[in-house]
Amino acid sequence: MSTPETATDFDITADWHVADPYPFLTRLRHERPVFWSEHLRMWVITRYADVRDAYRDHRRFSSIGSLTISRTLTDEVKESLGEHRSFLDNFAANVDPPQHTRIRRAISRAFTPRAVARLGDAFATQVDAVLDAVEPRGRGDLVADLAHPPSARLTAAFIGVPPEDEDQVKQWVYSWFQLFLSPQPPARQRELAQDFLKYLDYVDRLVTERRAEPRDDFAGLMAGLIDTGPDGLSHREVVETISALLLGGNDTVPNGFCNAVHRMQRDRESWEAVVADQELIPNMIEETLRMDGASLGSFRRTTEDVTLHGVTIPADAEVFLHADSASHDETVFPDPERFDVHRANARDHMVFGYGIHHCVGAALARLELRIALERITTRLPGLRLAPGQEIGYRKSLVGRGLPRLLVEW
Repeated sequence: MSTPETATDFDITADWHVADPYPFLTRLRHERPVFWSEHLRMWVITRYADVRDAYRDHRRFSSIGSLTISRTLTDEVKESLGEHRSFLDNFAANVDPPQHTRIRRAISRAFTPRAVARLGDAFATQVDAVLDAVEPRGRGDLVADLAHPPSARLTAAFIGVPPEDEDQVKQWVYSWFQLFLSPQPPARQRELAQDFLKYLDYVDRLVTERRAEPRDDFAGLMAGLIDTGPDGLSHREVVETISALLLGGNDTVPNGFCNAVHRMQRDRESWEAVVADQELIPNMIEETLRMDGASLGSFRRTTEDVTLHGVTIPADAEVFLHADSASHDETVFPDPERFDVHRANARDHMVFGYGIHHCVGAALARLELRIALERITTRLPGLRLAPGQEIGYRKSLVGRGLPRLLVEW
């Protein structure tokens, strides 16, 4: 079995692939910074400067179709999905200007500083409610009991999902993640595909309802922009935007929170430092995102031959911009495997992308992480990892997440 020290290619089926790929990535940056992966069937760029440059070069590294990662699906499942096998063709992160400019401008209307601050107040209330329920137990699963509920509820309320539908939508979102972004056996693919189609139908009906009866939520705002002239959105663009944003609230933010707590618990001095001085939390979040990115990178497709470090990536090739590797590039982050809550340039990571594709919800994600970490370090300062548990990351190419993390206080 391969290890990060001996591997010659990526192996998403191996435990180390997400948990500890850094010796492998270090060798790639030094020896093969532009790398063809037989396992992934795409090119991989690993150095910080190259990843950053590719992010901002949308002319040669196109985002069109970059999120349509259905290469692992069986023909039967692709047929059952029909037109939706290329789902997210019209999401902002999956298109180039001028379509990207138009969609991002519309989404940005919901993420003004004032709107983000209001959402932060609502999120703090959700976090305290969860802690009120969990704190008397003295123990729990950080992932299921503390991380996911507040973020999922806030996202649902922001979008306009009724409270009684939250659990079902969360399950559908998880099915989507597994279907498109994590390899699954054929029988499981069929189950997930049915959930995914139900999810799309649900969001489609939600948008249709908001067009008929507008409300003051994100679904209502987006539905109001459908077919409103040259800068308006299509019905499908709105459905795909809402569907993708639900993923962020149900996955990316909870993963970032759990990764932060796990990292500080492994480096207990950092936990104690943050408990004593919460002013460290914003930079600690950036350092955690750098070291344990909830997003590992982004996909692109070349529009022409691109030569880097003497290697030519042919036109129309799939490319993985390995932001996680870039965040461990020792030429930018000295001693990159050391967790340092005081690291001066921690925020230079690219977990939220870069350039025109920088995540529109990054400010809200950072605010949610700060609030959650402030509340848990205030209310559960003695929190610690439960002894005797086996901690493992889920196997995924796109994000580092813990399926569970047992804690006590």
